[in-house]
Amino acid sequence: MRSSVVQNSKLLFENKIINHLKKKTMKKLNLIAVAFLLSASLFGQSNKEDIDLIQSIFGKEKKEVVKQYMTLPDAQSAKFWSLYDAYETERKKLGHERVKLIEDYATKYEKLDSKTATDLTTKKLAWVSKYTAFQQKYLTKFSAIIGGLQASKFIQLEDYIENCIRLMIQEEIPFIGELDKSKAPGQNP
Repeated sequence: MRSSVVQNSKLLFENKIINHLKKKTMKKLNLIAVAFLLSASLFGQSNKEDIDLIQSIFGKEKKEVVKQYMTLPDAQSAKFWSLYDAYETERKKLGHERVKLIEDYATKYEKLDSKTATDLTTKKLAWVSKYTAFQQKYLTKFSAIIGGLQASKFIQLEDYIENCIRLMIQEEIPFIGELDKSKAPGQNP
């Protein structure tokens, strides 16, 4: 059974999605805004944008969500948080790679051809594989210090958070050809 933290977070997220869908504006502008927001976090001194995104979903910083969800004995806590910090550093690097992919898509969207679309999709799928390998590596590391059940619990929470973020990003990115369909016949791109 999920903890009340995750249930409340899910309800908050669902409400945000419903509100988002009601207020949806032109996706092309949103794509540019998302690329800008994500690139700002890539080059910024802090992870403020990353924190803001997590807070917009859960109402608090990610580490606080993890602290509330994970119930660790004191003997495991220090080792867990030390490994968690290393995990977050590596996860953020992967996040920067995702930002670059989104920026590349945003830059090339207007003149997307078959080869470019295939290249971008191949890069995206390679990123997903890399992210999965990253999670597998840390599942092994966390299992060694907090046991398989707790490590799986942590990865499950990470998947939930990652999927929430992916959904929020995907909602802002137009599908290939979507903007062309919304134009009146004879209208220029």
